[in-house]
Amino acid sequence: MNDFHIPNRIVARPVPRPGRIISAIIAGLLLFRIVWSTARNPVIRWDLVWLYLRDIVVFRGIVWTLLLTFGSMLLGALMAITLAIMRRSDNPVLQYVAWLYIWIFRGTPVYVQLVFWGLLSVLYPMISLGVPFGPTLFTANTGALISPFWAALFGLAFNEAAYLAEIVRAGLNSVDAGQAEAAKALGLSNFQTLRYVVLPQAMRVIVPPMGNETISMLKTTSLVTAIPFTLELFYATSAIGNRLYQPIPLLVIASIWYLVITSVLMVGQHFLERRFGRGLISAG
Repeated sequence: MNDFHIPNRIVARPVPRPGRIISAIIAGLLLFRIVWSTARNPVIRWDLVWLYLRDIVVFRGIVWTLLLTFGSMLLGALMAITLAIMRRSDNPVLQYVAWLYIWIFRGTPVYVQLVFWGLLSVLYPMISLGVPFGPTLFTANTGALISPFWAALFGLAFNEAAYLAEIVRAGLNSVDAGQAEAAKALGLSNFQTLRYVVLPQAMRVIVPPMGNETISMLKTTSLVTAIPFTLELFYATSAIGNRLYQPIPLLVIASIWYLVITSVLMVGQHFLERRFGRGLISAG
């Protein structure tokens, strides 16, 4: 029987990296210094922060902010799907109209657009619906028909649709064209192909940037004071701060609630990405 010589096992030692340790210590000390100075700063008035953090006006502002955020994202997503389909259409008129819409709403500041929505009753005092060059079937006062809330929601949604349209179009383009051809060969209509074949696969590409846009929309709602809509979170906290002559504690309250809501949205985005990426993960 042959004897085989087994060499001693080599024990690998990690390469020392003192730079990592030093940078971690410096970062930890800086973070501790920032937290300590913030907690000890008398200007922040943590007693007011804790008192008004649970104020009913603040909670009402949170509710209106969430309504604006999810309402505008839902309407914007529906419009974005329509615009993305128009951009992919073989009809040059539909392509041009969609491109023009995206160009205008991406090229002008959202604050300016919200100001125009606030002035809608000045630009168009009456809204009419009827047959072109024929009788008028419906007429209403613009100010009575479109309240500040709806003006804010439409303003945010119309702006967001321009950005989401490009996200949706990128997601649709990421699906191999053979998938749609196979679906049509099986007898599915264009709508069925889009709903059951293309969109489910495109969601892997659409969901991550869509989640980022939702988080961004949460903060964009603070601009609806241009309408003016005065019930959302930032305006509610600012009004309390101005009344108390203590703007900084109320800004801290607004920041805390924005961070809390953003954290919840990030968790939801994580689970959505896992759900729509299951096939990709299992395939890898």
